[in-house]
Amino acid sequence: MLVSQILRTKGDQVFTISPEDIVGVVAELLHAKGIGALIVLASDRVVGIVSERDIVRAVASHGPGALRKPVSDYMTSNVLFADPGETVDSLLSRMTDRRIRHLPVCKAERLVGIVSIGDLVKHKISEVEAEADGLKAYIAAS
Repeated sequence: MLVSQILRTKGDQVFTISPEDIVGVVAELLHAKGIGALIVLASDRVVGIVSERDIVRAVASHGPGALRKPVSDYMTSNVLFADPGETVDSLLSRMTDRRIRHLPVCKAERLVGIVSIGDLVKHKISEVEAEADGLKAYIAAS
């Protein structure tokens, strides 16, 4: 299964913020939207990603004052991307190796979606279940 197929199923909505947005506002948005990460855009270009983990690390390292600082101080700026034509297996491997949970999906340097490790696992499980059902049907017909 390809990333583009996952985006067709889950949709291509991506919540974004700017590098100047305050960490406290970012935390509120993550909570309100029920999401684990936001893409940081500057002039319609991805310049970073900030996750719940980044917020926790910021507060743990710098105290409550971190909530009043810009997200650019704590975001991950070395962003890994996914391409719509990549397979679920290749992304699962990359995300597991790098211990990351979210990948922005870009096509020709344009943000077209985001996938989480949960999205990928969900589709992998569906794929395996469909294969198992096919094998059961084949065995039953024999």
